[in-house]
Amino acid sequence: MSPSAHPWYAEQVPLGRSGVTVSRIGLGTAPLGGLFSAVGDREAAATLEAAWSAGIRYFDTAPHYGAGLAERRLGAFLTGVERPRSHCTVSTKVGRLLVPGESASGDESFHGEPGLVRIRDYSAEGVYRSLAESLERSGLDAFDVVLIHDPDDHWKEAVTGAYPALDRLRAEKAVRAIGVGMNQTAMLTRFVTETDLDCVLVAGRYSLLDRSAADELLPACAERAVGVLVGGVFNSGILANLAADAMYDYAPAPEAVRRHALALSEQCAAHGVPLAAAALQFPLRHPAVTGVVVGARSAQEITVNVAHASASIPEELWTALDALEGEGR
Repeated sequence: MSPSAHPWYAEQVPLGRSGVTVSRIGLGTAPLGGLFSAVGDREAAATLEAAWSAGIRYFDTAPHYGAGLAERRLGAFLTGVERPRSHCTVSTKVGRLLVPGESASGDESFHGEPGLVRIRDYSAEGVYRSLAESLERSGLDAFDVVLIHDPDDHWKEAVTGAYPALDRLRAEKAVRAIGVGMNQTAMLTRFVTETDLDCVLVAGRYSLLDRSAADELLPACAERAVGVLVGGVFNSGILANLAADAMYDYAPAPEAVRRHALALSEQCAAHGVPLAAAALQFPLRHPAVTGVVVGARSAQEITVNVAHASASIPEELWTALDALEGEGR
């Protein structure tokens, strides 16, 4: 695909003040690490190829995703000669080290590499070790963005250990941008106001079912010119598929959430728009949001996501969906 043929979602936009750019829609690789169900090597490679062919040039990964499996697969794909490293942006994360050990099948919802377990480590030494191992595992020579991953119960260690280490790596130009990725907004807001981040990745907290990031986090990021990447736009699946066994935030969806999602779906259907298309495009309406990160486990899911990104959504539908805000909480 030539640059002139790129659709809007492949547009390269600045990530905060970092000088890094990302495509408006990025690919999250948690599913390629076996989130909820296993994915084979060939299917993973086909998924990545479909994303690249569609014009997606931002890829997010982490050691956590399949105990290193997602990083390995992404690195193997991007080291191909037909995909110049300078043509894409890659983020990974620190805070979980992988060590030898036997974990239960499907540990932490992932079906990934056997014989490895995760241990939390938000120290400076842990950051350096994690990043070195991610580079070795992926075969890449550098990561553009590095995020502190889920430090929910580790504020002190993360802010006194992991953050200063990443700040040094940024000053040394070993990484181009640093940030924090979490499923909550309170600590992300604290990081934004008390440190010097380039970006945040907030998962599940700015969606059609949960707009809580708009209360404090997004205004704080806008004030400090911090880039905002939004993940979990389908809230673990319910906004993409309203099946009886639909997941919400990595667990079976509560009945109140199901009712809210059904009301959203009915409004979308009345306007001839798939619920998943509205869910994917919703975060990008906020001026503080840089881009969204959407996971996929097959080339077919990439095709569906691209179709949803390209769907035309009338303003009347957004008004109707806004009117439903707060239901289901």
